Amino acid sequence: MIAASTHGIAAYRVSFFFGPEPVEGKAEVLVCVFNVKKRSWKAGIQVAVEISNRQLSDVERTIQLTDRLARSLVAVEPQERSDYQERSGDVFVQAVCRCKLDLQLMAGLTQDSPRILAEELRVELDQEISKHPEYIISDILDELDLTP
Repeated sequence: MIAASTHGIAAYRVSFFFGPEPVEGKAEVLVCVFNVKKRSWKAGIQVAVEISNRQLSDVERTIQLTDRLARSLVAVEPQERSDYQERSGDVFVQAVCRCKLDLQLMAGLTQDSPRILAEELRVELDQEISKHPEYIISDILDELDLTP
């Protein structure tokens, strides 16, 4: 997630709704849905954020997720590790989708744009994650109640 105060997205309230789920007709794409409300809007909207499996693999390598997660899971009881690893996959996708949504919020979001396609913001997302990999790692570890 991008820091709201430093990137001008504080005008929006965002909450996770559901996902990741496969996108119908797009075998290599997942989607997460978020509830988004801008202070000036009368009502919020649901925004679907798509992400391709290839981009997820690229992000996973960039942030060295497997190694970093393994270091954090050392403190977890061995019989519980598989549950954490399984959950971490979903949380990872959610965190990447949230980062992508934040990039769209920085650029501006209208109430009539409820879907961010997998191919949109690809370069921007790669740049943001390369500059701040700790945002994704922090989101995952926080959600799993793990320490870095």
